[in-house]
Amino acid sequence: MNIPRLVQQQITAKLGSQKVLMLYGTRRTGKTTIIENIVSKYPDDALLLQGEDMQVSEILQRRTIANYSQLTAGKKIVIIDEAQSIPEIGKCLKLLIDGIKGITVIVTGSSSFDLAYATGEPLVGRNLVYQLYPIAQAELSSVEDYLTTTRNLEQRLVYGSYPELWHIDNFQEKENYLKQMVSSYLLKDLLTMENVKGADVLYRLLQLLAWQVGSQVSTVELGNSLQLNKITVERYLDLLTKVFIIYPLTGYSNNLRKEVTKSKKWYFFDNGIRNALINNFSDLSQRNDVGQLWEQYLLSERIKNNAYRGHSPQYFFWRTYDGQEIDLIESHNGKLKAFEFKWKNNKVKIPAAFGKAYPDAQFTVINQENYLNWVTAEH
Repeated sequence: MNIPRLVQQQITAKLGSQKVLMLYGTRRTGKTTIIENIVSKYPDDALLLQGEDMQVSEILQRRTIANYSQLTAGKKIVIIDEAQSIPEIGKCLKLLIDGIKGITVIVTGSSSFDLAYATGEPLVGRNLVYQLYPIAQAELSSVEDYLTTTRNLEQRLVYGSYPELWHIDNFQEKENYLKQMVSSYLLKDLLTMENVKGADVLYRLLQLLAWQVGSQVSTVELGNSLQLNKITVERYLDLLTKVFIIYPLTGYSNNLRKEVTKSKKWYFFDNGIRNALINNFSDLSQRNDVGQLWEQYLLSERIKNNAYRGHSPQYFFWRTYDGQEIDLIESHNGKLKAFEFKWKNNKVKIPAAFGKAYPDAQFTVINQENYLNWVTAEH
């Protein structure tokens, strides 16, 4: 199935802008497919370079306008895949975009820290950043009808949304693919870094988080379990965030003394990755974590859709020390929206403490009846 990617439309709209367009995303989310699609659409105008090719790296490191003019002669689009592999890529890109008129440069990277660190200060004001996630429900809306979406929902809660899964019909093969993703690709970028102890520690950290999705997590307890100090655990969590495997929600507060603010909840961008880590691909009817899967799925789909639509609220959870809580708070331009997630159509009232403290906030329960509009809405 050919699924139109919203990021590809956004990047295509910026061609001719004399900018560096930076495309981030974990491995296997479809970055290569997007740039290949752009090359096939503009075959005469596009030059595709592989950043991991030593010859390409050597040519780009000869930073002269004459060299770059020769390299890009007759081209309007220059694409560098895995650009972070090239030393001092930021200086290369700055000279390329400043020195060669009439071009757009597209660069890809599989994590934010490597490419962002590599480009850094030189590209201020010259670049636009895009993030590619696993397939979003907002992208599927153009290729499947409501009935198909409804039938596939449970499967997506279990196996997630990595693009390759659409080409695999067998559930056992889907399971094998996700386990291979976790063991071979997911941590590849982190393991090249200094001061990372190894794949086994990162893997065990991710497993601990996978079991605690939707719960407040103590970095001290994580450290005790892994025999790491709190600072090291926090650094690893930050790195795992920067390669787009996990993300945190912090507690929302307007300085009410009863509100929990210091702890975090951790979620995975993809349910399939989370389930591979705990080695559980059972049907929902056989699971006791359906609420966690539903909560994580809705959060991730909402974040994807907001990002692709150019909407950027801040995300929080809300909880008081006496146990009143709300799954998601969105804060944008001084307005609060509160959302509670329920797999079944349970009736839920707004927590009394929240309603009293934030009387102007909008409160909505998201369930199977109304979730689809919520995760695909054009703002």
